[in-house]
Amino acid sequence: MRLDDYRTSDNVGEQRGGGFGGGGGGFGGGGLGLIIGLVASRFGIGGVLVLIAGAWLLGFSPFGGGSGVVSPGAQVAPAKGGSAAQVCSADQTRRFTCQVLASTEDTWATVFQEMGQRYRPAGLDFYTGSGRSGCGAAQSAMGPFYCPTDNKIYIDASFYNELQNRFGAAGDFAQAYVIAHEVGHHIQFLTGTLEQANTAQQRLSKAEGNAVQVRVELQADCYAGVWAARNRARLEQGDVEEGMRAAEAIGDDTLQRKGQGRVVPESFTHGSSAQRMAWLRKGLQTGDPRACDTFNGAV
Repeated sequence: MRLDDYRTSDNVGEQRGGGFGGGGGGFGGGGLGLIIGLVASRFGIGGVLVLIAGAWLLGFSPFGGGSGVVSPGAQVAPAKGGSAAQVCSADQTRRFTCQVLASTEDTWATVFQEMGQRYRPAGLDFYTGSGRSGCGAAQSAMGPFYCPTDNKIYIDASFYNELQNRFGAAGDFAQAYVIAHEVGHHIQFLTGTLEQANTAQQRLSKAEGNAVQVRVELQADCYAGVWAARNRARLEQGDVEEGMRAAEAIGDDTLQRKGQGRVVPESFTHGSSAQRMAWLRKGLQTGDPRACDTFNGAV
């Protein structure tokens, strides 16, 4: 993916020594209550169970007719561990991540403007090994995740090595997909999906919650595809294939088959490989977030 000439985001920080990089510690802030405070929506291969429900239970349709309400939420905290420019210039991996984040900021600002709304960007904190988020502990074993309490993405950049070496999903676009997926959860926060889900979750069984969570994660995949479609001029040959390999590699069925030798569909929390590939592809083909309605009909 050609981003060499792209700016880096100003909404980036770094945690050092396991500290918390701003935005309010523990379970406080955000105005979403305890359930959302405990939630971290992640890319799909970590150890945190995400318990969020889909807005379809409440009759909510994100981006439906441009009538969504942007929630107030928390403001992105200033960068820690040095200025954003310093954090982004630490190495090429971080620079690329900062450029992808900047690209999502510009893309979604345009999308929201088209619908008469204003986009407020997500923040991103790098950490090494362990750190703190507004949703609690951040650990590398969790994989990248988005915390709705402080509107930040948390990532240990070593995850990209795991994505390549453990899951066979190499390439810069596979890395970009990781960030774009987490930004997709931020879009769900801004459009009200996650806040309304906080209420719905409390009346669901575990199995029902898992099934709805799959729809939430698949929509984030589709939003990642929308971002890529609107930056098609920057895609290089093989980029789409890299994204599809990554989506396939972190499907619940693929991970379960490798990890435990059997597949248990009722325990899926992110969707099968086929589902993740299909919704990423749908976003890529349409470039329209309104096509990312995973909450009505089969997924």
